[in-house]
Amino acid sequence: MADINIVGVVAIIVFYLLILVVGLWAARRRKEGEEEAMLAGRSIGIFVGTFTMTATWVGGGYINGTAEVVYDSGQGLVWAQAPWGYALSLVIGGLVFAKIMRKKEYFTMLDPFQEKYGLRMGGLLYIPALLGEIFWSAAILAALGATVSVVINLDRFASIIVSACIAVFYTLIGGLYSVAYTDVIQLTCIFVGLWLSIPFAMTNSAVSSISTQSTRWVGEWSSTYTGVWIDYGLLLIFGGIPWQVYFQRVLSCKTAAKAKGLSLAASLGCVVMAIPAVLIGAIGASADWTKTDFFKPTGNATNQTAEFDKSLVLPMVLQYLTPTAVSFVGLGAVSAAVMSSADSSILSASSMFSRNIYKLIFRQGASEKEVVWVMRIAIFGVGAAATAMALAVDSIYSLWALCSDLVYVILFPQLCCVIYLNGTNTYGSFMGYVLGLVLRVLGGEDKIGIPPVIKYPYYDDENGQLFPFRTLSMIVSFVTIIVVSYSLKFLFEREILPLSLDFLHCFRKYDLEKTGAGAYEKYPMEERDGSSAL
Repeated sequence: MADINIVGVVAIIVFYLLILVVGLWAARRRKEGEEEAMLAGRSIGIFVGTFTMTATWVGGGYINGTAEVVYDSGQGLVWAQAPWGYALSLVIGGLVFAKIMRKKEYFTMLDPFQEKYGLRMGGLLYIPALLGEIFWSAAILAALGATVSVVINLDRFASIIVSACIAVFYTLIGGLYSVAYTDVIQLTCIFVGLWLSIPFAMTNSAVSSISTQSTRWVGEWSSTYTGVWIDYGLLLIFGGIPWQVYFQRVLSCKTAAKAKGLSLAASLGCVVMAIPAVLIGAIGASADWTKTDFFKPTGNATNQTAEFDKSLVLPMVLQYLTPTAVSFVGLGAVSAAVMSSADSSILSASSMFSRNIYKLIFRQGASEKEVVWVMRIAIFGVGAAATAMALAVDSIYSLWALCSDLVYVILFPQLCCVIYLNGTNTYGSFMGYVLGLVLRVLGGEDKIGIPPVIKYPYYDDENGQLFPFRTLSMIVSFVTIIVVSYSLKFLFEREILPLSLDFLHCFRKYDLEKTGAGAYEKYPMEERDGSSAL
């Protein structure tokens, strides 16, 4: 890959400009104000809504990551869980959470937490939400860097940085309007580009029939990893719900009914858009890469192989197994498409910071204009953090799996409790947060070099944790929130514990109701609902 692919360069530039122009055009629709920047004035309709909701998950990490897992002989199709996992998460999110959140007209996913558990507890819950969005953006940028580096032989470092800058630029100007409308272009580009490429790649002389090579890309089931498979499956399903990038679209819909409908439509879109990625992974696994232009034999040595990083399989198939004209469409479309996905997570994390951290905790009197400017500054910060993460981690799929971990263990049980269990309070929320985090972190994570302190059942020195410890951590967190909340509620309201011990002010309202309305003035409003907590 020493020679620069001029056609690839042109394709990248053309599609980059297309995304940028659409993003800037959409920005012209935006009016001034916090709601306009974060939620597009709650004006997203059926057409744009369906595209942007589907594109919430279908981006660089989704497409490149699925192809990578199918191509990997150690995993294969049986481990490509993200397509059906995220599709189910959208179904559950739409049926269980979307209508409720939209009806209450929240601005972000963290609003109900701060409303019920207090401002500072909501700020604490921002940490796993932020990390999740950064991991997700990093996965997208890593996929983009891999694609661009294959196409034009540009250094991975430079390609990721340039791509991130473009995505940040139009997000900074247009907010959700730009993000939503570029999502329409993104999904169209992926669909047309990949499906156009598949027939040519499949009939390339270097590719055997994928049906005869099925043992290579389907993968084999091993009962040893049953617990791991279940753990990741549940993580993707339930860990795919409590994301600001999802709820930002839910809250931007015109009505609650549309928010539910768009979630269900997007779940179907996730499955449909995964099909070409699976086929490309299978094609890559069925190809003899020594028969392609990629292979550069050295000397007279025998048994030479054409090996490359498995995370590059999608751009490799598009460049070396399709004609030049087709690779122009395929590579350019995918590159531009995955770039337009990074903006969603960057905007989501920045929206939560500007509203739930800056405005509600530090500057409650901040004007809408000030909040919008803080959001713009945060876009730079989140974009830089995601870029650094994309450069530091090798496997796209590793990043992709990590991005739901803390969200699943910590935020999913918190979201269920804050929406459906009125008796939960700040004490339970905090204890569930801490215990879930401790159990998850002490379980270790080899992808980022964290050694296991707790060795759960079936632990193996070679294979690591084989027990579904992430799900166990989530369940323990869930149970802790409920038990601690209702136990303290019972003890305080029955006056078994004196209300003077209620240092987080979760039960002062009960005390004041007993002593009369006049005594209500003893405590500031922020103390009555737990907002002074932590």
